[in-house]
Amino acid sequence: MTTGAVLWSLRAECPLAPRISPYADAVQRWLVDELLPDLDLPLDAAALRRLAAAGVARYAGRLYPGATEADLGVLTALFTWFFLVDDACDGPQRLAPDEIRTLRTGTVTVLHGGARLRSPGLDGGLRRLLVRAWREPRRRMPARWRARVADAVAHHLDGTWREAVGKAAGHRPGVTEYVELRRATSAAYLSYPLVEFVTGRPLPDPVYHHPALRRVADTGNDLLSWYNDLASLEREQPTAVGHNLVLAVAREHRVPLAEAVALVADRWRESMRRFVELRAAVPSFGPALDAAVGDHLDVIANAVRGTIDWTLESSRYAGEERPLLHTSGSPS
Repeated sequence: MTTGAVLWSLRAECPLAPRISPYADAVQRWLVDELLPDLDLPLDAAALRRLAAAGVARYAGRLYPGATEADLGVLTALFTWFFLVDDACDGPQRLAPDEIRTLRTGTVTVLHGGARLRSPGLDGGLRRLLVRAWREPRRRMPARWRARVADAVAHHLDGTWREAVGKAAGHRPGVTEYVELRRATSAAYLSYPLVEFVTGRPLPDPVYHHPALRRVADTGNDLLSWYNDLASLEREQPTAVGHNLVLAVAREHRVPLAEAVALVADRWRESMRRFVELRAAVPSFGPALDAAVGDHLDVIANAVRGTIDWTLESSRYAGEERPLLHTSGSPS
């Protein structure tokens, strides 16, 4: 079975319901027609076309289907910033590890201090995009929530730096090491607290960090990360230096790539079974908090299913093996 066929098979087996915002396509047009031209990003016309075709608003709309149109625009801008950073850190002309560290410093400075504080690690269009996207969350959300988001972004960029150092050294991680690193590089932990911006119901830290919720969050992160690794295997193989779950499994088990793809798919299926069980086992935290806990569990599930559906429709991953899904505003 080809990798493309495996991706479609896992989608068919996924028990999580697909969801998408009714505003996704309108926000995508706003992103392409208004926001990106206004930022003067250092991208050539071809890069801007690729970014526009990636359908970032549809991805955000799958994770936050209940967001208002304005809030979905904010989230789409944040997601676009992360996609640009991902390309800068992991593309053909990727940043060196020390440049990623300065980018981390500049980013966290903006998230903690706002637009007034400047850092040489983040400037130009990338800084303008982050400042613009962060303005409304910073205005509306409490300090503890802003710190939680900043910590998640720092964790992600620390993971990106560790991966860059490993690649530069030619280090090929084992499966256990890679899975832990991948939880950082995916940026999934950043997407989870953003639902609190949408709902206006931030979780208290003891609940947010409760072991039952953390197990669901970790497993959901694995599911979307491993699916992404399957989808990006062909594109990443020349430059990944073993930083892909399929490559790590193939090396550790000493099997061909086709067999490693099957092993990763089986690992994904087992983790999906565990995810469903863990989600159902989350205890009640009382009537004052259960709605916010439900929001949190929903966004983790939406991130898993949304990654699957968006991957199969987005030009970022679509190839000859994987025809695009339809791109209407209804759920796929």
